[in-house]
Amino acid sequence: MNLFEFCYGIIHWLVDLVNHLWYWLGDVLPWWFGDFFDAVGDFAASQGHLSVMTIFLEVVIVVIIALINVLNFIWIFRKFMGRMFDFYGPYYVGYGIGGWLQNLADGIKLFVKEIIVPAKADKMGYLLAPIIYIGSSILILATIPFSENFGVSTNESGTYVPAGALFALAAFAIAPFSILLAGWASNNKYTLIGGMRSAAQMMSYEIPLLMTVASVFLLAGSFGFVDIVDAQHDIWFAIPLFIGFLIFLVCLAAEVEIIPFDLPEAEAELVEGWTTEYGGMRFGLFYFTTTIRSYAGGALATALFLGGWHGPALIPDEIWFLIKAYIVYTVFQWMTWSLPRVRVDQMLGIGWKRLLPLAVINLMIAVALKSMGWF
Repeated sequence: MNLFEFCYGIIHWLVDLVNHLWYWLGDVLPWWFGDFFDAVGDFAASQGHLSVMTIFLEVVIVVIIALINVLNFIWIFRKFMGRMFDFYGPYYVGYGIGGWLQNLADGIKLFVKEIIVPAKADKMGYLLAPIIYIGSSILILATIPFSENFGVSTNESGTYVPAGALFALAAFAIAPFSILLAGWASNNKYTLIGGMRSAAQMMSYEIPLLMTVASVFLLAGSFGFVDIVDAQHDIWFAIPLFIGFLIFLVCLAAEVEIIPFDLPEAEAELVEGWTTEYGGMRFGLFYFTTTIRSYAGGALATALFLGGWHGPALIPDEIWFLIKAYIVYTVFQWMTWSLPRVRVDQMLGIGWKRLLPLAVINLMIAVALKSMGWF
């Protein structure tokens, strides 16, 4: 049973339960009310309504599971940072489970804080920027399946979002516009500098990232996650495309703005970069969304280069997929707390002068492999 069949069964049972009430009301109420309830019941039981509600429930389940994993990622981030600098990290809140509840405590603290909009800010842009940033990042989560049987599909056969990998990368690329909008709309010189830095950084690293992903599409012969993962059944793409895999990880680090590519935030000289004027839960959601993008990046690296959910038969496919994503995120954190921040000129130079030529070489390797018939 895949996720679509499971959700379809739940929706069908709920619709049948509610329809008994609708049809009963239609029988006991006068005819002008009765016809209305009968029509509502017929609409609820229609195939189109059942399919739409099933897909909606699938999205809710996948996103909830992803958000729970994001909370785990935040905990790993704090614990790993603590071990790197020889202190405990989260400890007292949720003592028996390693301080995991500290995430919820911080969320509650930010939720009850007052939300202040700067007096001279462009209010429309100020309010719209976090919505675009958060919405586009969560949209990525709904496109990435955990296995052949666990993802947002449109029918019983498990047909996932057409060209799902391409769609996920497109959603990933929306962030620079929302960040630049947030920096400009806040009417603060620090936020504007941070937003411009972020936009320049993301655009300079998106080109080598997309060229690296193009090599994966070339070998797999498809834009769909299931086809890409199935093409790695015998060998992971990270092995023949090792250069591309490293480029992909570096570009992901720049896309999610983690050290050494966190210059757009730059707490030391820009206070908090493009988020300087955001406080309360809005700032908390920005922070949370950064981790969502890190999780999405780890999931993308797993699906595109590390064989996806293929692994030992004793471990469920979904768990194996998450294990790989967690390992990729841990590598990100190791890089975060081991490398110094790079300057603006160095950051752009790495993207245009180093990674772009290497991405071209990686693409040529993929073309050669495909021409020889190895994939």
